[in-house]
Amino acid sequence: MPKMKRPNQRRGFPIKRGLIAAAALAVLLAISGFSFAASQEEHDSFCASCHTQPESTYYQRSLAASPVDLASAHKAKDVQCINCHSGPGLGGRIGAELLGARNALAWYSHTAVQPSRATVPIRDSNCLKCHQNVTVDRSINNHFHAFLADWQAADLQAAKCVTCHGGHATDGEAQIAFLNRERTEAVCEACHARVGGG
Repeated sequence: MPKMKRPNQRRGFPIKRGLIAAAALAVLLAISGFSFAASQEEHDSFCASCHTQPESTYYQRSLAASPVDLASAHKAKDVQCINCHSGPGLGGRIGAELLGARNALAWYSHTAVQPSRATVPIRDSNCLKCHQNVTVDRSINNHFHAFLADWQAADLQAAKCVTCHGGHATDGEAQIAFLNRERTEAVCEACHARVGGG
């Protein structure tokens, strides 16, 4: 029986190598773009370059000589926007970066809706990255922080950190960490009504 010739199996090899090289280049470009954006997210001015009202107002307020809201008070301590607007750990940071990439794509493709609206609220875990000890003190002067988790466990509509500590609200009092006394007292009353304690 005559030996059959096998077709040249290397015929498609240059095409496969080209596809692999193109895929590798695309991955490299994506990683480079993501790395560049990630490094730029450390600069509030970069974030503000795409954001319009009201975000550009927040950024301008952060440049003021003295803080006028909680966010600008954080800025005075070298806290960047991304620090509060990303969740804990690497996963939280990557999630914020991906959201930023989506927003940038919308901006550059002229499909961004302005003024933009927050689609990802600041969660308690974002705040607790830096303020993790706030719930440890169970004294009467801190009971509102210490028992917040109990209220949240009992009520899906319970307050979050930002319910009282709104980062960009300018109607708070600087001497009490930019809290709005009336809104905060209403939150206290709601907690006491749901969880009890007086």
